[in-house]
Amino acid sequence: MDFKDIKRLRELTGVGMTDAKKALVETNGDFDKALQAMRKKGLTKAEKSSEREARSGIIGSYLHDSRIGVLVEVNCETDFVARNEIFTELVKNIAMHIAASDPKFVSQDDISKEEKDSVKAEMVEKAKLDKKPADMIDKIVDGQVKKYFQEKILLDQPYIKNPDQDVATYIKENIAKLGENIVVKRFSRMALGEVTN
Repeated sequence: MDFKDIKRLRELTGVGMTDAKKALVETNGDFDKALQAMRKKGLTKAEKSSEREARSGIIGSYLHDSRIGVLVEVNCETDFVARNEIFTELVKNIAMHIAASDPKFVSQDDISKEEKDSVKAEMVEKAKLDKKPADMIDKIVDGQVKKYFQEKILLDQPYIKNPDQDVATYIKENIAKLGENIVVKRFSRMALGEVTN
């Protein structure tokens, strides 16, 4: 077994040396299988960490061609992690993602009931105009509303640097690496010449 593999597994997942070595032994040195097993274990640990309060953190920024600017507040539990290179890289990547994907909300919780109801009412009207079967309208509209907001919610968007995972999973991987809860609190995105309501 290669020490480099153990070290690499630790860096990618945030697990301890013993766990990394054990995972490689259990998978007969198959690095990819060991990585998959440790990611699952790390994400499970991350779920537990996400229950803890995050009061430290940083405000990160990203500027794209001086035409799009983003400010994002990302919180963690301690100043120690807030100054960590992995954390600052995460914040930068989230700001870059926001610049590229233009989300409107951090999570589902940020969408007001009024806005959900308004979008749903519009889609019900459209379904009726399109002469969809009356008994299917609710099911069709629920799916459309979910998709409509999913594309606008930061945590649900496919992460620009790895579209196979969403932003929430990318954050959970970093929670597993750093051992602290990480929360995107808020963000602001500006595009040159954009008219705001």
